[in-house]
This record gives sequence, structure tokens and C-alpha cells, in this order.
Amino acid sequence: MMSLLALLMASGLSTASPLPSQAQSPPQATARRTLVVCADPNNLPFSNKAGEGFENKIAALVAKDLNADVSYVWWAQRRGYVRSTLNEEKCDLWPGVATGVDMVATTRPYYRSSYVFLSKADRPLGALSFDDPRLAKSTVGIQMVGDDAMNTPPAHAMARRGMTQNVRGFMLYGDYAKPNPPAAIIDAVAAGTIDVGVVWGPLAGYFAARAKTPLRIEQVTPVNDDGQWPMVFDISMGVRRKDKVLLGEVDAVLARESPEIARILKSYGVPIATPVQQTMSSTRAETPS
Repeated sequence: MMSLLALLMASGLSTASPLPSQAQSPPQATARRTLVVCADPNNLPFSNKAGEGFENKIAALVAKDLNADVSYVWWAQRRGYVRSTLNEEKCDLWPGVATGVDMVATTRPYYRSSYVFLSKADRPLGALSFDDPRLAKSTVGIQMVGDDAMNTPPAHAMARRGMTQNVRGFMLYGDYAKPNPPAAIIDAVAAGTIDVGVVWGPLAGYFAARAKTPLRIEQVTPVNDDGQWPMVFDISMGVRRKDKVLLGEVDAVLARESPEIARILKSYGVPIATPVQQTMSSTRAETPS
């Protein structure tokens, strides 16, 4: 991996022209750089092995701008994902991380999204908030990480209000034997198994647009529950802390390609959150990407 990193940092530099002589060696071909990306092979709309996710498309855009090829290290996103991939130098770039997360150096944000309330469009469940009495009377699906303090912000928001009996948990990791396991919560809303789903926005936007039943998507409120559970996150790409050259390169690409990135996100139905005064990024809770 270290030879690859050296190649990444040295890319764009041409070899010196040989001095004139009667017999010159043929010019040596410069090896094309490769950007090695960490990604989940079964996690639409973010990524999959067929390259159909929006993070696949954005990673390809970054590589093209850097005149590089893309290769992937496929790894199901579980706890320890960063430690086992990026920090062990198995790959160079990790798309879709919360801005400012401690484990890596993060680029400038390339989008901001939020958790959303998802419900059937024909149900009287519009303009919900966590404090809405209708929520307490509804069966609510929540994305779960586990049963400890690292759970998702909506899980904490519901528990803080004593709403546990009407909650149905959907594991963030899901049944990995099935395609796109986190989508089960959207399927449950469409089928009427639950009344409301509290879902990470990009996941909800993508699968709701493909549901046979019309679904309503609205940004959750409050956006920062009890001052400690953010529902809105700026999203960046992560690199190893020592890879300052790559960090700068990717930062520049994200700025240059901002219009095209916005087009990609829109095509996948990613809800772009209303700007907030403070960047809602936290390492206390995991975002489901």
C-alpha cells in the first residue's frame, strides 16, 4: 500500500526528458495512478458492487478529475469498518462520512442531509415532529444500530420521550443475504406494517421514489434534539489523517465538481437539508450510510 500512496502523491509529475545522445533508451511509460475506494458492496443508494450507487458515481467523478483509475475494497459497513479498511491502508478514500468524524481526516462537505419522517401520502401524518401527539399514537419504525449509547439519534429522541411501546426497530445493517438490507424500513411503510418511518434521508428518498405506494418525506424536527442528538449531518469523504496531499486534492475536486455532484444527488432523490446555523456533525451517533 505504501508504494500506491507514493504513486498517488507523485501523480501528475512527468519524468525528466532524457539528455540528447546518439542512442537513447525508449521513454518509460508513466504508471497511471489508482484511487482505492472503501465501499459497501450491497448498500444502495450509496454503493454496490455493480457501481450503481451515488457514492460510486461521485468516486468515479473524483478519480476522473484526478486522471486516475478507481478500484474498490468491498467491505460491509459494520463497526470497526474504518479501522479494518482505511486505517489499515487497504484503501485510500471513504465516501459518505460525517464531517469532522474523529477517526479520519474529512474533506469539505459535498452535501447535507437529514433524517426524515416517512409516511404514506394519503395518511394524515404530515408536518410531524418528535413532540407531535400523533407520533405517540402511531406505530413508528426506527433505524437501530444496537441497544447501547451508539444508537441512531432518532432512537434516542423517541426513548427520551418515553415512546418505546409503539416503536419497531429496523437494524441498520439488516439481513445482508438480501439486496440493500437497510431498505426494509421503507418497504414496511409502503406495506402499512408501520405508520411512520424515521429514516436517513438519502435512503428514504431513493427507495420512496421507487415504491408503488406514494410516500411522503419530510425533514424531522427538531433538527437537534435536546441539544445533543443532531438529525442533520454534513457529509464528506474521509482519508487517513496523514494523507494531507490526497485530502487537498479531493477537496479541490469536490469544489470544482460541485454542480455535477448536485446533479447526481438530485437524480438519486437525496433530500438536501435546510441549512442550519451549526454544522450538525457528531461522532456520538452513527449515520446510516
